[in-house]
Amino acid sequence: MAVPGILDELAWRGLIAQTTDRAALRGALVAGPITYYCGFDPTAPSLHIGNLVQVLTLRRLQMAGNHPIGVVGGATGLIGDPKMTGERLLNDPDVVAGWVERIRAQIAPLLDFEGPFAATMANNLDWTSGMTAIGLLRDIGKHFRMSTMLARETVAARMASDQGLSYTEFSYQVLQAMDFLELRRRYNCVLQTGGNDQWGNLVAGVELIRRTDGVAAHALTTPLITKADGTKFGKTESGTVWLDPSMTSPYAFYQFWLNTDDRDVAAYLRVFTFRTAEEIAALAREVEEHPERREAARTLARDVTALVHGAAACEAAIEASLALFGRGDLAGLDAATLGAVVAGLGSVTVDEVDPLVVDLFAGAGLERGKGAARRTMAEGGLYVNNVKISDPESRLGQDDWLHGRYALLRRGRRSLAVAERRC
Repeated sequence: MAVPGILDELAWRGLIAQTTDRAALRGALVAGPITYYCGFDPTAPSLHIGNLVQVLTLRRLQMAGNHPIGVVGGATGLIGDPKMTGERLLNDPDVVAGWVERIRAQIAPLLDFEGPFAATMANNLDWTSGMTAIGLLRDIGKHFRMSTMLARETVAARMASDQGLSYTEFSYQVLQAMDFLELRRRYNCVLQTGGNDQWGNLVAGVELIRRTDGVAAHALTTPLITKADGTKFGKTESGTVWLDPSMTSPYAFYQFWLNTDDRDVAAYLRVFTFRTAEEIAALAREVEEHPERREAARTLARDVTALVHGAAACEAAIEASLALFGRGDLAGLDAATLGAVVAGLGSVTVDEVDPLVVDLFAGAGLERGKGAARRTMAEGGLYVNNVKISDPESRLGQDDWLHGRYALLRRGRRSLAVAERRC
């Protein structure tokens, strides 16, 4: 039997922006279980952490005793949802097909495919690839009104822009609405979830089901995640934070969450973890009373990294984070993790076999020159691979290069750079 309070749970976590009819949806959930879905378009090789909100919403509803469907859009991904900023690049069908499989593999571990509320994965190319243009226009297109479609925020903005809007992207909302109709007919799916920027597309599906099958369906959107400092959520200096470990390493992923602003951490714990209200309240108090401990941010980073990348990768990221500042075994890090650790640091490339240490600190920008480096060294403030250096004539030997390639340079407690040996 479904857990009746799941809407209250989602609301407390800040995961409800809009619903078509909250009272009716609550009634359906209480009488449940229901089948519901969320779609993910393969417009890139990986999902990013913004998409994680939707995957975890699927999981929360499943944990409350409902049947999730994860749809990876092999068809809609060939077109792409209209953006505010201009026309999307149309990717090669073989590329999109490969991305479909990669994204399916990212979603699958976060849902349960066994038991009484087993999840289903679907690809909307399965029901669109055989449809003719005439069939789409006659059977689906006749139920859409141009005035409604043109009033959608993104469509209206693009129509008024210099770029305009192609018919290809304009038709996207028809295809997404058709997905909802098809899933209702195949699985009795009655709810679609998505980000609040998808509200118009979700409502189009609800309306299509009403017009064609004469039954009620529901839509629920989550708010777009924001940051207290006004910068875009999910972006770093090096770019988007992806779920694919080959695109964003588990170490960089962990560091993103670890660096969460104190003003955001409680909200992110509600959205991205399964911590209880009592646990999050205690962590919020810890932020107020002992902000220097960063306990809430560490909990957030640990929970989300373990969820996405697994416990082993999370522990490796934590060990790397500690080792970076001398509180762990730097030499014990594997080459891939060490490469991820130093990737975002200032660097100096070395050609010679045994470079002078003060040259490295000056070359990496940690000191203004050799003289400054020698003075800091005399004060006990320079470290190579977390070992204090006291001899101003010290040179790096063969054994000082970690994995034969890197040497970590540290000035004081937190100023870091890397010397990288040219291979």
